[in-house]
Amino acid sequence: MGGRVVRHRTTARVLPVNGAGEVLLLHGWDPAAPDVTYWFSIGGGADHDEPLTHAAAREMREETGIEVSPDELGEPVGHEIAEFDWGFWHLVQDQTFYALRLDDAGGLHFDGLEPIERGTIDQAAWWSADALDADGTAANDNLTTMMRAAVRQILGVA
Repeated sequence: MGGRVVRHRTTARVLPVNGAGEVLLLHGWDPAAPDVTYWFSIGGGADHDEPLTHAAAREMREETGIEVSPDELGEPVGHEIAEFDWGFWHLVQDQTFYALRLDDAGGLHFDGLEPIERGTIDQAAWWSADALDADGTAANDNLTTMMRAAVRQILGVA
């Protein structure tokens, strides 16, 4: 862990799915290791007693500028405990993933990012799980599994 402070967080993640079965992901890096880039899901920490669907909708707005209602997020498509280094921290995250139908990411912007995020996220793109597996740049091994679950929930196919 290299002396990083351990930080436990409960997070809500959003996997927007388009009609082609692709998921909108963000591209970024750990500010302490900027040479290693990866694709990851939209989302972040829930505030205190904030319902996870509300946290997911808020993070979607903050990280992409795209407004969604918590009611648009159905039952979670997956859950994981993820551990990784980011900035000063070694994060241990209890992550719940939600799927959302989104056919147009027009108007996407990063204006709502927190200052530390602004320097570590540079783009968003649509990915199929197979293409991301082939590219080998997923943030962790479970991301494409969650992507497939999201596509199944939204489109009824894997």
